[in-house]
Amino acid sequence: MKYHVKDLKLSGKGKDRIEWAERSMPVLRLIKNRFQKEKPLKGIRMAACLHITTETANLLITLKAGGADVHACASNPLSTQDDVAAALVKVYGIPTYSIKGEDRKTYYKHLYSALDARPNITMDDGADLVSELHSARAAQASEIIGSTEETTTGVIRLRAMEKDDVLKFPVVAVNDAKTKHLFDNRYGTGQSTMDGIIRATNLLIAGSTVVVPGYGWCGRGVAMRAKGLGARVIVTEIDPMKALEAVMDGFEVMPIAKAAPQGDVFVTLTGDIHVIRKEHFAKMKDGAVVANSGHFNVELDLVGLKRLSKKVRNIRDFVQEFTLKNGRKVFVLGEGRLINLAAAEGHPASVMDMSFANQALAAEYVTKNHDSMERKVYSVPEDIDNEIARLKLKAIGVAIDTLTAEQQHYLSSWEMGT
Repeated sequence: MKYHVKDLKLSGKGKDRIEWAERSMPVLRLIKNRFQKEKPLKGIRMAACLHITTETANLLITLKAGGADVHACASNPLSTQDDVAAALVKVYGIPTYSIKGEDRKTYYKHLYSALDARPNITMDDGADLVSELHSARAAQASEIIGSTEETTTGVIRLRAMEKDDVLKFPVVAVNDAKTKHLFDNRYGTGQSTMDGIIRATNLLIAGSTVVVPGYGWCGRGVAMRAKGLGARVIVTEIDPMKALEAVMDGFEVMPIAKAAPQGDVFVTLTGDIHVIRKEHFAKMKDGAVVANSGHFNVELDLVGLKRLSKKVRNIRDFVQEFTLKNGRKVFVLGEGRLINLAAAEGHPASVMDMSFANQALAAEYVTKNHDSMERKVYSVPEDIDNEIARLKLKAIGVAIDTLTAEQQHYLSSWEMGT
């Protein structure tokens, strides 16, 4: 079996941690049990470009249980948990190409290693596999029956491809599922981002000013958690509706240029490029901490920051100190990459349970329905979304009501008035 991981001797620790995460993933466990019996993915070759974490491992194990021939690579150079990668190879027999801290050349070598398996379905976190299948590996695109995408950033890229009529196969936007973005993006990103910042810096959040550019579901989560830790939270936005929501939620809203000199901690979560630019870094107070929790590090203009600086050094793990020419210091966390995965462990398993349940069921859906699917981006079918919500409620012991026949009739009629 081909693989490229840091050290197979780490596999024992990785196995224990994978099993620990599995305890908090009851929905995925139920799907795995069904997959083992039905083998809905039998004969399917899959390449999964995801963050190689304990939660992802349980998804990959579920896909293999369903009959798929699964190959995995990392979707970010800093997000890999090396013990998990080792366990995937040695314990679970899943070819994995992933090393924490890999350089750009190795990162793309790993992508190509996964694609060398000649997959029929790809599973992406940021659309890098799909991007390569439309550029460097375009000859393979005809072999792909469909793909799934985990992130907001990836879905943005894919919808742009669909709009330009260049998308070569159907993609299911797992990120758009309610049981994904309303929970993973908000509660998962909120908690894990603050966890990553605190682990990297050991800063006290209470009493500090936290600036959150972007009030999508991820931004809401971070703003909510920062406020809960006692921070003053400033939100910056370009969307008037989201800005209004942030105000109604109790946050200050202002342009980033005005927020730059006020913030102690900055966390970008927009999915766009150069949200914090050279002119913003120049205004920051001495000791400002800057992090990103969007998928790509392009949200921070790190080239511009370096041009402003006379000295750069690594002052502690995942913390770079930029000394500006005016003497002030700005600290960038995790090289501007996903701080929740660079310095911490990513989202808790209980929330990834729903996200990865969507991934598993979306792969099954593509396998069964690809012949009737067009070259476009699809939402997760509502019945899958609702089934995952139902299973999650059942797993945590929560019961809900059902409509009576009278109530159902009332909601479908118009005759009854005041």
